[in-house]
Amino acid sequence: MKKLIVSIFFVIGLVGCDSEKNSNKEISLKESKIENKVQELISQMTLDEKIAEMMQDAPANERLGIPYMKYGEALHGLWLVLDYYGNTTVYPQAIAAASTWEPELVKKMASQTAIEARALGVTHCYSPNLDVISGDPRYGRVEESYGEDPYLVSRMGVAFIQGLQGMGDQQYDENHVMATAKHFIGYPENRRGINGGFSDMSERRLREIYLPPFEAAVKEAKIGSIMPGHQDYNGVPNHMNTWLLKDILRDELGFDGFIVSDNNDVGRLQTMHFITETRTEAAILGLKAGVDMDLVIGKNESLAAYHTKVLKDTITKNPKLMTYIDKATSRILTAKYKLGLFDSEPKEIDPKTVNAGKKEHQEFAYEMAKKAIILLKNEGNLLPLDMSKINSLAVIGPNAHENRPAKGTYSLLGGYSGLPPFYVSALDGIKAKVGNNVKINYAKGCDLLSNSKAGFPAAISAAKKSDAVILVIGGSRRTGGEGADRDNLDLYGVQKELVEAMHKTGKPVVAVLINGRALSINYVAENIPSILETWYLGMHSGDAIADAIFGDVNPGGKLTVSFPRSVGQVPVTYLERPDFIGSGKGLYKDSDKTPLFPFGYGLSYTTFKYGTPKLESSTINIDGSTSVSVEVTNTGNRVGDEVVQMYVRDDIASVGRYNKMLKGFERITLKPGETKTVTFKLGFDELNILNQEMKKVVEPGTFTISVGTSSVDKELHKTTLKVI
Repeated sequence: MKKLIVSIFFVIGLVGCDSEKNSNKEISLKESKIENKVQELISQMTLDEKIAEMMQDAPANERLGIPYMKYGEALHGLWLVLDYYGNTTVYPQAIAAASTWEPELVKKMASQTAIEARALGVTHCYSPNLDVISGDPRYGRVEESYGEDPYLVSRMGVAFIQGLQGMGDQQYDENHVMATAKHFIGYPENRRGINGGFSDMSERRLREIYLPPFEAAVKEAKIGSIMPGHQDYNGVPNHMNTWLLKDILRDELGFDGFIVSDNNDVGRLQTMHFITETRTEAAILGLKAGVDMDLVIGKNESLAAYHTKVLKDTITKNPKLMTYIDKATSRILTAKYKLGLFDSEPKEIDPKTVNAGKKEHQEFAYEMAKKAIILLKNEGNLLPLDMSKINSLAVIGPNAHENRPAKGTYSLLGGYSGLPPFYVSALDGIKAKVGNNVKINYAKGCDLLSNSKAGFPAAISAAKKSDAVILVIGGSRRTGGEGADRDNLDLYGVQKELVEAMHKTGKPVVAVLINGRALSINYVAENIPSILETWYLGMHSGDAIADAIFGDVNPGGKLTVSFPRSVGQVPVTYLERPDFIGSGKGLYKDSDKTPLFPFGYGLSYTTFKYGTPKLESSTINIDGSTSVSVEVTNTGNRVGDEVVQMYVRDDIASVGRYNKMLKGFERITLKPGETKTVTFKLGFDELNILNQEMKKVVEPGTFTISVGTSSVDKELHKTTLKVI
């Protein structure tokens, strides 16, 4: 009987191997056919036609039948930068999506976005953002990232790309589009929190922190396009850096897609970096480094580098440069073939009738929003509010409500947002939730960007005649996002004074944060009993917030960035190397070194108990693997979600390491009294370090494996693995 079972599995294995081999053969055959078609086209194209093809949004080539490839943004729903039609689904912003700690949600969001993109003729999207935030929330683009940890960003990034592009037979089919991972590489690593600021860092930091998400994007998700960052790396601008774009990205990682510049950045080799005296010289440097497509939003000829007026004469005089033109053009044509653009007619889009935002997509955006909310504080179990015990409720704050904008998009959706068919504000959501059961007293209190306190008396009056106060504060696209960097992390305007005024009324206050970056909210943290961090939750924002306030949703999100106590604490991140804490020298003289709220942190309306982590094998070889398991029990009286996190540290190694690094996580749902076992793999991927030769190796010795509810040591349960 045992022999029969073995034989059956052997046959199944052979069938599986044959199936995989056949699939690989089909892919190779398809790629070979595309390569032949591309070379045939290249041989027929004039130099002018090739150069024209290298500009983003290049028009169709009628003579040769080369189709148009339309681009868009897809960070948290489709956004068409210039020719915008509206009515697309807007999901939670990237930082909120990551706060769910559920990659499958991000994958589904991206797959729905791809469907909406195809409906509008878009086949190439400049997303996702794989920048790892280096602990500096002054930087305005924190909200576009999945957080401060390379592993978390990798898992979310891979999920997004797989959802947008599809995998296997579905890759680039009629329901999927090409993704662009950005910004290669180390974009947030600057000394002042400035967008596009120069980055000076070691190769070790580059490889340990910033490279992993792009490596995963290339090797796991088969990313089709990559965009370099505006900045330089150790003095060499990314858009001319052959070591980054060729040696690492193409040769080491095996990237075979095309590289598109960030906006105007080939030309900026001349105008921002002052590397060249002419635009032609800048264009040649970009070409030689492997930048295939020149992105110039609006096609401003005075900013374009890959333009026939800039390149043609030089290429004609130096035919050896044609090899770079042919390479760039062939990569772009290959992408168009893979996307099936040669096989279909371009869609005629009627902006008056198109409505790509399907109801099921909007409903999923709502589900995602509910899972993104983070409970930062809940003193005395003030939340959830019991509607049956409340007669009146004050809704106060500059972020409590936003009317439909006349143009552009809502400022409380975050950057890179399309315009949805509707937006539910916190006030809207609360009103809909309570109906006629609770009287709502609304007062704005103050404007986000104003120092006027003229609205305070109305807000105080509304609070005093209410049983509790919902105070909605934070930031908006006007205070954060691309190009909105800050030198101060306190609440904008007079919001802190508004918080103080609400606290002094003596009423129970719930603070709801709607914002895109970590803020130094010390007064709020010390004095307000309950705090919800919601980031930007998308078009159903207010519905999800109301659900959390009244207990229809039990918050289960966790922070993906650390909150500083002050701007002087920046950079603040859990990714620290050992210091002199033991001797008292590794602390600030007059303040607490720890973050106000740490990475991985988030409370619940219920409680959880962790068992002792158990290793499948406590000793393994350097090329072996094992697993660690932990039991988690819901010890409260509500259903709740917990994000179980695993951190790893090589205790004694040949190089310095971070104190711990996230290497696994899983979000689970537990009923009251229910226990689940969560298991994480431990092998090369989880245990390796970069040795002195910058090679990934697993070194013999002991490893501390920590499992728990956040990155804070006191909330982690530890065990020791020995590697021999």
